[in-house]
Amino acid sequence: MADVSLNDVYKKFGKTEVIHGVSCDIKDGEFIVVLGPSGCGKSTILRMIAGLEVITTGDISIDGKVVNRLEPADRDIAMVFQNYALYPHMTVYKIMAYGLRIRRMPKNEIDKRVRNAARILELTDFLDRKPRQLSGGQRQRVAMGRCIVREPKVFLFDEPLSNLDAKLRVQMLLEIRKLHEDLKITSIYVTHDQVEAMTLGDRLIVMDNGYAAQIGSPLEVYERPATRFVAGFIGSPAMNFLDVRISPDGGSAQLRGDVKLALENGSIPEYAGKDVTLGIRPEHFKLTEEKEGVMHLSVDHVEQLGADTLVHGHFGEDKTSLTVRMSDIQQFKKNTILALKVPSQKLHLFDKESGKRIGK
Repeated sequence: MADVSLNDVYKKFGKTEVIHGVSCDIKDGEFIVVLGPSGCGKSTILRMIAGLEVITTGDISIDGKVVNRLEPADRDIAMVFQNYALYPHMTVYKIMAYGLRIRRMPKNEIDKRVRNAARILELTDFLDRKPRQLSGGQRQRVAMGRCIVREPKVFLFDEPLSNLDAKLRVQMLLEIRKLHEDLKITSIYVTHDQVEAMTLGDRLIVMDNGYAAQIGSPLEVYERPATRFVAGFIGSPAMNFLDVRISPDGGSAQLRGDVKLALENGSIPEYAGKDVTLGIRPEHFKLTEEKEGVMHLSVDHVEQLGADTLVHGHFGEDKTSLTVRMSDIQQFKKNTILALKVPSQKLHLFDKESGKRIGK
């Protein structure tokens, strides 16, 4: 096991800069998830840690040693790929043992490691099978087993569950988390799926066009997003965004019309009289009979999801779209008017130009 450090890492392809000064210290035994949409640079970061991409500037350290110039084989890492990358002509046993044989490890030690990994991953009954005789989930377990037997300092996962169906993906998520808790090997996991990220990660690195927009625990990122991008990317359904104006005393947000929403912890005088972006998560709306600070939503469509109900509608004269999530089954007809309120501590404000969070 080892810690991993990225110190002001940049990457250019020709004249195009794709990674812009990413820094992060990953603790020994920590599970870090690099999260972001397609093209944000998350896989490039993983490939630089693995040694498959050359760093333009900056340093990457593993276990206190700068590895910028080390070959992938010399970094003591193991990588699980999206497409499994299993040898089709080999049995599961031989696939898991292959890397150890290349290193000329004694046969009895190879057998011990392979059978131990097979036991952990529940593959003991499949050691004589070939990949074509396995399900998708079993193939992914074999790919992980091939890494486990090496006993590396760091695990790297490159979107390993993207080829699995939804039910199997949930099962594999739990298995990967349990595996990490048992082995306690430093792990870096790349995904575009926020459910995977929130389930697996001790901390998240949320990437936005090559920048680390926010680094923090899943709850920190969810409850206090650092930018509008992070706020909109994390959470399903996505956060609602509204244009508001801060009152002259900086103590409330004025929506179009006569709705004023009191702000948490007093005021933000530096934004008094200025336009900002207000973010509200769908699940933070509450039905109310109050009169002050109430938003009136006109229902357009209702989605019954079983345990939850999603209400899609519009608000105000400009018919701003809003999505409301209710944690029970609700039946609302089209054009029903709902009186809604949001606790002040659940309001998120963002600077309109920079997109950065306003306040704590």
